[in-house]
Amino acid sequence: MKITGAQAAIKSLEQEGVEVMFGIPGGAILPFYDPILDSPIRHILCRHEQGAAHAADGYAQATGEPGVCVATSGPGVTNLVTGLASAYMDSIPMVAITGQVPRWAVGGDAFQECDSTGITMPITKHNYLVMDPQELPRVINEAFHIARTGRPGPVLVDIPKDVLQAEMVWWYPEGPDLPGYHPVTRGNQKQIREAARLLLAARKPVLYVGGGVIRAGASDELRRLVELTGAPVVTTLMARGALPDDHPQCLGMPGMHGNYTAVTAMQKSDLLVALGARFDDRVTGKLDAFAPSAKIVHADIDPAEIGKNRPVDVPIVGDAKSVIHDLCEAVEEIVNERGAPDYAEWMKTLKTWRTKYPYKYKQPADGPLKPEYVIEQIGKATGGDAIFVGGVGQHQMWASQHIRFKRPNTWINSGGLGTMGYAVPAAMGAKVGRPDQTVWAIDGDGCFQMTCQELATMTTEKIPVKIAIINNAFLGMVRQWQELFYDSRFSQVEFGFDTPDYVKLADAYGAVGLRCESPDEVENTISKAMDIDDRTVVIDFRVDPAEKCYPMVPAGASNDDIILGPEFEKEHADVLHDTPEAII
Repeated sequence: MKITGAQAAIKSLEQEGVEVMFGIPGGAILPFYDPILDSPIRHILCRHEQGAAHAADGYAQATGEPGVCVATSGPGVTNLVTGLASAYMDSIPMVAITGQVPRWAVGGDAFQECDSTGITMPITKHNYLVMDPQELPRVINEAFHIARTGRPGPVLVDIPKDVLQAEMVWWYPEGPDLPGYHPVTRGNQKQIREAARLLLAARKPVLYVGGGVIRAGASDELRRLVELTGAPVVTTLMARGALPDDHPQCLGMPGMHGNYTAVTAMQKSDLLVALGARFDDRVTGKLDAFAPSAKIVHADIDPAEIGKNRPVDVPIVGDAKSVIHDLCEAVEEIVNERGAPDYAEWMKTLKTWRTKYPYKYKQPADGPLKPEYVIEQIGKATGGDAIFVGGVGQHQMWASQHIRFKRPNTWINSGGLGTMGYAVPAAMGAKVGRPDQTVWAIDGDGCFQMTCQELATMTTEKIPVKIAIINNAFLGMVRQWQELFYDSRFSQVEFGFDTPDYVKLADAYGAVGLRCESPDEVENTISKAMDIDDRTVVIDFRVDPAEKCYPMVPAGASNDDIILGPEFEKEHADVLHDTPEAII
C-alpha cells in the first residue's frame, strides 16, 4: 500500500499508541497536519511551541508515557528548545516531530531553515533527520523506544517537507534493531549484596532518593526497602511523593531549600544509598564539604552519572525498580541470618531535629497574606488527592515544602533546568493525561506571564486546570538574593501588583478569575475554585512581597551553613552554631 510520508508518520504514531499530541502547524510541517483529520490521535493546538513542549512534558510526568509535541522548521524548532532542554535534564520521555525545509533546500539558508538536529543534539537523548520517506516507520519506532528505555529522555525527529509529501510503501517494524543500544537494567548482584552489607552495618544511613525512582515506577519497591531496614529517607525535588510524606521514615526534601533534618541527616550520615539521584549541586552544596564521613552507594540507570560528582564506594548500574527489588532480597537474606539493624539512636536524633526545626512561618491574622499559608491551605483542601505542577522560584520551593505528597507522579516541575513559564502548559498536559485528577498549577507572577497564552488553549480544548498565582509583585527569588547578598540593591525585579489585572486577563481568556488578598479569604477562595470543574480558574493571591524562602543554603556554601531564617536564628543560636557532635 502506497501512502505519503505524512500519512506514514501519523500511522507510525498510532502504532506506538499515541493518543494525544501538542503542537502548532507551519509551512514545513504542513503536510503532516492533513492526515491528522483522519486519525484518532487528538491534536491540541497550543499558542506557542514552548507551551507545546512543556505540555508534552507534563503529560509524560503525569502518565509515565512519552509526550509528543509538533512544530514547524526554523522558529518552530527553536521555540521547542527550552522545553526539550528541560525534559532532557529531568529525564522525561518525549518525542518531538518537526518539519524541515525540502531536501534540495537544506543547507542553503532557505526561508525558516535552521540546523534542527545540530541545535538540539546537546539537549536530546537522540535525534534524526529523515531523508527517505521509507525510513519514517523505522525512525519513529526507534525514537519511542529510545525515549522510553534506559534513562528516559526527549528524542527529536526532523522531517523535510518533501519527505512528508513523497510516497512510500507502508510497513512497520516488529521492533527496533539498535545493536549499539542496550541499556543495563539489572544491577550487578555482587555489588548489590555489598550495598546491602554496608546498609545493615551502618549506624547513620540515609536513603537518598531521586527522580529516577519515580521514572522507574519503583515506589512500591522503595517502601519495601524502607520498611525492611528502618532506614530514613530523603526525597529530592524530583522525587517528592516517591515515599509518602506521612511515612515515619520520610524526612522530606533535602537541598538548597530543603528542611533542616533532611539536609543535616545527609551531612552527618555515615552511609548514603543514592537511588536514581545524581548528586546535583542544589542537593550537595559545596561538593568537597558534602557528607564528609559518608560512604557512598550509587545506583543509577545511567552509568555516566555514577562517580560524576562524588567518588563512589559501591557503584550499581541498573533500573531503580530492578535494583531496589534485588537490594530488598539481599537485605532480607542478611536480616534473616543476623537480625535487623539497630538505628534507634540515629532515628532518635532525627526525631529531635524534626521537632526543633520544622518548616516555620507566621501568618498574622490581619495580614499580610503569607505565601506558605496559601499553599498549605491548597494542599489541605485537596486532601493530597490532586496533581500539583510548580513553576520555578520561591513558590516552587514553598509548594515542595508545604504540600504533603502521598503518591508518585503528583508533583510535576522543572527541576534541572529550572524553567520559568513551565507550570501553566505542563499543568495543561498533566490534565490531558489524567482527566480524572484535579490539577493545580502553583505559579508565580513572573512565571505565569511567560506562558499564560495557553489559557486560550485550555478554554478552547476544554481542559480545566486550577492556577494559583503566588503574586508577590516581584521576581521573588531574585529579590531574595539581592536582599541577602547584594545589600538590598533591588535591580530590575519589581513587577507591581496591578499590571496585568489577572482577574480581567482570566476573563478575557474564557477562564474564571478570582482575587484573594487577606488570610480570612483564603479558605473560601480555594473552595470556590474547587467547585468549578468546567473551566480553568485563575486565582491572584496577593502575598507579602518581603517574604523569603527558608531554609536556605547559599549558593556555593556547605550544607553546614544552612540558614533557617531570623526566627530560628534567635531561638536556637546556641545550638545552630555549635559543633556537629554537640547537635548529634
